[in-house]
Amino acid sequence: MNLLHLPVLLNETIDYLITDPNGIYVDCTLGGGGHLQELLNRLELNARVIAIDKDIDILNKTKQTINNDRVIFIHDDFRNLSKILLKLRLPQVDGIIVDLGVSSFQLDDATRGFSFHEDAVLDMRMNREEAFSAKELVNFYEKEEIADILWKYGEEKYARRIAAAIVKCRKEKTINTTLELVDIIKNAVPASYRRDKHPARKTFQAIRIAVNGELAALEEVLPAAVASLQTGGRLCIITFHSLEDRIVKHFFVNEAKDCICPPGLPVCICNYQPQLKLEFRKPIIPSDEECQNNLRARSAKLRVATKL
Repeated sequence: MNLLHLPVLLNETIDYLITDPNGIYVDCTLGGGGHLQELLNRLELNARVIAIDKDIDILNKTKQTINNDRVIFIHDDFRNLSKILLKLRLPQVDGIIVDLGVSSFQLDDATRGFSFHEDAVLDMRMNREEAFSAKELVNFYEKEEIADILWKYGEEKYARRIAAAIVKCRKEKTINTTLELVDIIKNAVPASYRRDKHPARKTFQAIRIAVNGELAALEEVLPAAVASLQTGGRLCIITFHSLEDRIVKHFFVNEAKDCICPPGLPVCICNYQPQLKLEFRKPIIPSDEECQNNLRARSAKLRVATKL
């Protein structure tokens, strides 16, 4: 397999992640293994990395490419991080990376149904062992449910119009493919909207997030990651849209507070102990050069925190 996947913010992430070259690290989102390979290049021979991915196809392909006895490959959802480490008898680790971007292999494989440019069966499952897919969502969810998903997860301003169009079309025929859905979206939005960015972009993002439970998984893994880090360990999170970044930002800020008393109290009485130290207030973003070389990097943001 050719590693066509270009890891985003590679050097910046690994620079912050490694605190002990002999330590134990977790790559929660293995994908094509770009971050993992660079991590291995910089770690000593007795270091260990746990590499997790819920897509068994990608896990197996990357496992063949990165054949290294320092890596433990795990097929699972990163939301189960605590259980994974408990099973491995690793209560604490030195660093954790979560790259929330969709793998290039998933996006570029038309048969997976992620792309609004290629025709394929509506799928969008990152773990194809799961039963629920985009096809079920589009054909069986109520109009209000679809509209709420498009607005909440895609910030799609024409969510209600698109949802109504989907429900109308599926009364005549089951919506089976990606390009069938794209045509419905195009016909539901104004012509001016179609001339800007691709009109299906936000809808496809929203459906993908809902099908895979991405934001719920993120909210679950953040406290588990903090609990799994030893003192001085680092948590590196790469996000690709505002919904993800907002969750990470708020979590980091709350965990870095040294007081959670209600506003207005003259003195602190909570004795709250912060769990994290923010390495920087604003996220790191890719350079212009990286964005030119990798268009998928344009919306990426890296946030880093250290366990206290």
